[in-house]
Amino acid sequence: MNARKCTGVALAVTVAMLSGCGGGGGGGNTVTPTPPVSSGPSWEPGVYESQSTFIAKCETPRTGTDPFTGSAYPDSQGSALEEKLWLRSWTNDTYLWYDEVDDNNPDNFSVLGYFDQLKTNELTPSGTAKDNFHFSQDTAEYNELTQTGVSSGYGFDWEFVANTSPRELVVRFTEPNSPAALANVPRGASLITINGIDFVNDNSQSGVDAINEALFPDNAGTETSFEFELIDGSPLVVDITSADINVTPVQNVSVLNLDTSKTGYFQFNTFIRTAQDDLIDAFDLFVEENITELVIDLRYNGGGLLALASQVSYMVAGPSQTNNAIFETTRFNDKSTTTNPVTGAALQATPFYSNEIDYNAGVLTSTLLPSLSLTRVYVITTDSTCSASEAVMNGLRGIDVDVIQIGSTTCGKPYGFYPTDNCGETYFTIQFQGVNNKGFGDYADGFMPTDSPNFDFELPGCAVEDDFTTALGNPEEGMLAAAIGYSATGNCPVVTSVEDLADASTSKENTASASENAQAQGSTLLAIDNPNTQRETLILHNKINEPVIEERK
Repeated sequence: MNARKCTGVALAVTVAMLSGCGGGGGGGNTVTPTPPVSSGPSWEPGVYESQSTFIAKCETPRTGTDPFTGSAYPDSQGSALEEKLWLRSWTNDTYLWYDEVDDNNPDNFSVLGYFDQLKTNELTPSGTAKDNFHFSQDTAEYNELTQTGVSSGYGFDWEFVANTSPRELVVRFTEPNSPAALANVPRGASLITINGIDFVNDNSQSGVDAINEALFPDNAGTETSFEFELIDGSPLVVDITSADINVTPVQNVSVLNLDTSKTGYFQFNTFIRTAQDDLIDAFDLFVEENITELVIDLRYNGGGLLALASQVSYMVAGPSQTNNAIFETTRFNDKSTTTNPVTGAALQATPFYSNEIDYNAGVLTSTLLPSLSLTRVYVITTDSTCSASEAVMNGLRGIDVDVIQIGSTTCGKPYGFYPTDNCGETYFTIQFQGVNNKGFGDYADGFMPTDSPNFDFELPGCAVEDDFTTALGNPEEGMLAAAIGYSATGNCPVVTSVEDLADASTSKENTASASENAQAQGSTLLAIDNPNTQRETLILHNKINEPVIEERK
């Protein structure tokens, strides 16, 4: 080995190899180099050490006991590089498209910045990003929401229309008993000012910063002044104090006694474990009332637990239609054709769970779920209908339950993941694709309602715009009215004509054009935080696979 080659030897080289890089002189004048002290692990392109080498080695270890598990935190002293190398190896082992991830030098990124780019840059056939669902969440915040259903805020669920001037932010609904609900802020109210700041038009950095701070307070007890314009044009001015909000996943459960049917309806907002009891109560009511039609309102449901989606589907379809059928089969990357790369267990499909689940222990109980044994269900959707919500639609179609879609195209996420904590951050990276009992799972561009379906991702139903003029659950609300009308006649109502949708689309395009024109003229339009992004980060825009591991005897 010559001296030129010797300069390329890594710091971790052995003493023997270092001795072999001598200068070529003779005899007793040869000096054996002192080996350098290793500075820890390093990145070598294309070489991936085991995840176990780096897991829980943290730049800032947590200490004490995890309040959600009762166990000591597993963290030990490490470095930011070790956190990044764990992310790299974990991605290479479990990411669905691991072979499409660039192996960039982790030294060029922060920990979270490095994670952000550990994903594919490929596109779907329609030209959209293949992976739109890659993010992380502070572990304590994630556990607080998913295990207790609590988050801080006012209790608004916002419809984001435009985040640059002229801005538009509309109330979708308010959480029951929240400060917003107690202030009687109705669905459809449009925000005009906040703490005296012109929400619609203010384009100063200080104004936008103040708007963001007021909309999303860090702590409970923050008093904020809101001015709204209601649907009829009248103003509503209220002072609201933020609080810890109990998320109510199941709302507006009712039985509609119609001329042609007895129809059950419920609004379902997120698949978190605290939803199970309310879902059971709803289906108990529907069984008791002997309903013949069911409308599930998933228009704002971004997803959550896959097992809960399976339970909902069982309660719709009942034991006969789900007997020996698969709700969803998970397909991992080509390294894991027989073994789950996350759990290490043999691959096992998700059945239609017919029993209640103890979600804290991750086991089935012996208590049977109520069921309706319906052969048809109406599902209300928007582009906020995602993941586990789509899994319900796909799973039911896999056993030939007719799914009638009312609304607009869903978000398109046949994928899911196992939330994985390391050093206080929970990471979400796509690890599997779900397919139904018939092997179908190709709806990356969403399920689409149409009067004459030609493809498996097209469903019979009606294209309907969201109606903010009427409360959710009211039979006169546009989407629910369309479902009721379709149930009675098999046709879409006139109010959901293509022309009406085109007019709504044109209105949105005009708003976008106004922003583009302002930018073209040299104006910089400052954007507020996207309310949907804020919500999706907290409520989880995902299909989460937390498997039921055994049956409790």
